[in-house]
Amino acid sequence: MSTPRLPAATCDDEQQPLLQNGQIRKKSSTSFALQLFILCYLRLVDPLNFTQIFPYINQFLADLNVSEDPSKIGLYSGLVESAFALAQLLAIYPWASLSDRIGRKPVILSGVFGLTIATLLFGVSSSFPAMLAARALAGMFSGNVSIIPTVLCDITDASNEAFAFSLFTVWWPIGSIVGPLIGGFASDPDVLPEKYRHGIFEEYQYFLPCLMVAAINFGGFLLTYFFLQETVEKGAESKPTFGTTTKLLLSIPIFRTICASAFSLSFLTVSFEVVFVLFCYSPVLQGGLGLSVQQIGYSLGFAGFVGAISQFLILPVLLRRFDHAKIYYACVNVWPLVFLALPALNILARRVYDPLVGKTSSSGYDASLWTGIAVVLATSKVGIWPYLVNMLLVKNYTPPSVIGSANGLLQLFICISRAFGPIITSTIFSLSVSRHLLSGYLWAIFLSALAIGGTLVARRIINHSHRLRVQQL
Repeated sequence: MSTPRLPAATCDDEQQPLLQNGQIRKKSSTSFALQLFILCYLRLVDPLNFTQIFPYINQFLADLNVSEDPSKIGLYSGLVESAFALAQLLAIYPWASLSDRIGRKPVILSGVFGLTIATLLFGVSSSFPAMLAARALAGMFSGNVSIIPTVLCDITDASNEAFAFSLFTVWWPIGSIVGPLIGGFASDPDVLPEKYRHGIFEEYQYFLPCLMVAAINFGGFLLTYFFLQETVEKGAESKPTFGTTTKLLLSIPIFRTICASAFSLSFLTVSFEVVFVLFCYSPVLQGGLGLSVQQIGYSLGFAGFVGAISQFLILPVLLRRFDHAKIYYACVNVWPLVFLALPALNILARRVYDPLVGKTSSSGYDASLWTGIAVVLATSKVGIWPYLVNMLLVKNYTPPSVIGSANGLLQLFICISRAFGPIITSTIFSLSVSRHLLSGYLWAIFLSALAIGGTLVARRIINHSHRLRVQQL
């Protein structure tokens, strides 16, 4: 079923790219492939840096003795995780504005290099304030996240955009695979040969995963410096039309609804990432699963792998056969079920829990429990498919002349939610467990209720889409 598009609007001050849409592709398919690879690599960097701390952050904080009450570790971990997203939120528009003036490439280079340094600083943090500062610095340099899709828009046209965007978005779940795997694997002090367990690696147990991630970041810096082509004409002036553009975009009802739904979706996805780790880390008798750092890392890695494969192989087929708005709505509907399923996993864990040794039987590998974990994680990855779909919805329902600003505004809504989601969710989780509210499961009811609200907002996108389709008849 075809999706209606809004007519183009004019924007006299819009800056024209040096490389017009598809120019790289037409000039050389090899050159286009290289540019696409670099952009996909850069797409990997943001989720990689955001998620690599998840498997070990709670233990890192416990090692620093930030709190004598283990039930409050979740509160501190939420602050650390939110620092990244909040700083990124504040930096999005300044980075975007700077890229309009000096070009995309120098801004991307500055961001990736700064992110490399900030990641190393986090690995040698010896206090809670130092951890906060390092994560905030990393988030600030990740504020150029909206520039990378803009470059992709510059170099694609109708003949290659479907493939390019499908491949591009897959790299986010790939980052979600690599990040937790690195964090869970490299944070184990036994991973290094004994002869290397001295110096900085002995003093800072969590420096190794940060060093590995920083090396990946620096690889992106080198690729950008040597091979990424600039898409903004040098010397061109950018006129400040943010206010006018924002007013135009927010006057489009379906775009407003897409932004509201993206805000809700971002809160739900980041809340699941945070609460799943806390849930797995918490002892079984406190409503969790009592898994080790390594088990948490492998679980998250499995989830990221499933997300990447399904998004690349299954979602494009669905997008070709069904209306985009309906696919978006269907995927959002999995979140209430996902959050309600987590307490059920704790019930399974209690069945195989051995109080004498303080852990689940068979070293935690009970078949029913791990099957349940796999099902919940796989289902949660269906819930991230809307991130690709909303990019297509924005493209279909936004005037082409302001598509860059539309993507930036959409990313702003996502980052606002991403900034405050971890601290809100971890606080609710901590209060639920420490005060035993609703048997310690208040957090699950709270998040499920928000997820139901998110489905109602997503439903409005279908309504707007239907009205636009009727108007075009």
